[in-house]
Amino acid sequence: MKKNWNQQRAIVTGGASGIGLAIAEKLDQLGVKVVLCDLDPKKLESARNSIGETARTLCIDVTDLQAVETGIGQLIERMGPVDILVNSAGITGITNVKSHEVDPANVDLVFRVNFFGSFNTSRAVLPGMLRQNYGRILHIASIAGKEGNAGMMAYSASKAAVIGMTKSQGKELAETGVTVNALAPAQVKYMTEKIPMKRCGTLEEIADMAAFIVSPEASFTTGFTFDLSGGRATC
Repeated sequence: MKKNWNQQRAIVTGGASGIGLAIAEKLDQLGVKVVLCDLDPKKLESARNSIGETARTLCIDVTDLQAVETGIGQLIERMGPVDILVNSAGITGITNVKSHEVDPANVDLVFRVNFFGSFNTSRAVLPGMLRQNYGRILHIASIAGKEGNAGMMAYSASKAAVIGMTKSQGKELAETGVTVNALAPAQVKYMTEKIPMKRCGTLEEIADMAAFIVSPEASFTTGFTFDLSGGRATC
């Protein structure tokens, strides 16, 4: 099964700002019916206004499984199955602290947002994708999940978990018409000395890459982590 852009519906978590909003704007430009999902209602409304009346909003906490299942369930009842899920909601947590000194509560929070948030939302949309034999899931990971950043243990480990989940889901769903991939941008400005291009990727570059990954044409790649690192990543 192959769908044109204007036949598709997408949920973008973390869609009220940053990477999520940039991806949502790109998908809207392509004709996708976009639902912005975030925790802050004021930022959500501002983001919706910046895109236009075609965008919808869903205000939920992605760490709350029941809220995710209820919210996305009601959304699917109103507009039909979700074709694209982009998991961009994420936090860095406390940084510049050694792993043995970090507050365990902060590690827990970072994992609940970065890993469990992506797990919860993909769990909610996958049954509908499987019924229609089509779907695209994109988890926003990080180069930190591949290489580990000093002083960012919780963030690095949570993004490594996202990459691991991507590989597992991709293999599990490989024969279903549903692809699951991750995108690992290099976005931390103080790390630019480690980037051969000596700059971070722009939001526009991230959105363009994301649009390709979730496109109908990207049908033979799954379980893969795409690097957007200016040459930093080597594996």
